[in-house]
Amino acid sequence: MSELEYDEVVFSLRDAGCVFAEEEADILVESAANPAELREKLARRVAGEPLEHVVGWVAFCGRRIAVEPGVFVPRRRTEFLVECTAALHPSVLLDLCCGSGAIGLSVGGVLELHAVDVDAVAVECASRNLADVGGTVYLGDLYDAVPPGLLGRFDAIVVNAPYVPTSDIGLMPREARIHEPHIALDGGTDGARIHRRVAAGASRWLAPGGHLLIETSAALAHSTLRAVVDAGLSGRIHESEAFDAVVVVGSTKK
Repeated sequence: MSELEYDEVVFSLRDAGCVFAEEEADILVESAANPAELREKLARRVAGEPLEHVVGWVAFCGRRIAVEPGVFVPRRRTEFLVECTAALHPSVLLDLCCGSGAIGLSVGGVLELHAVDVDAVAVECASRNLADVGGTVYLGDLYDAVPPGLLGRFDAIVVNAPYVPTSDIGLMPREARIHEPHIALDGGTDGARIHRRVAAGASRWLAPGGHLLIETSAALAHSTLRAVVDAGLSGRIHESEAFDAVVVVGSTKK
């Protein structure tokens, strides 16, 4: 590719409003096998499709996680959720609302990994991502999809459930609200609807001394914490300035 062609890619991305045009141009150029493919991918990105969907992967926790159109793209802030979970060294882990499976795949050291999502496209994507680590992915609504034989066995349940209040979805960036499934964004009227459902059922599935970890926002942190405490778990809030992220952790008694 000539310098002129590269400059054209950068200019097109800038003109479309991409803040990190040079970085995106590098990724697009690397991902394309030939100029025709590059132009096709550039056109998709300029039209507003998420870069990760265009190239088929997202950089997350130091690795490339496969994603595809229709699957929620994990954000960098969720790496804090991974850090909090990894610090607990769970052997048996349940990843609810797993999307691409990025969280469970990134925790490391897990001997038995189970994941759930209500969306069939996400389940197919997660199944591919988790195949090499022996993860099992179920299609269904939260705990309804988990085999009863796993009751009381999880050292940790990790959750990046939708937590955007319904009325705020229209304020999200165009690429998210148009190209990512609303079911992966909509957290109900106050954003904490699914957090309450997850917390209410957690005790039955956690082992003694197990932990429930929920990514939330600064605005919702106390609502999420209340859901955890109301479910009978001890709860605390963890915050990270570096990731601009908040995680609520609930724990059962040993």
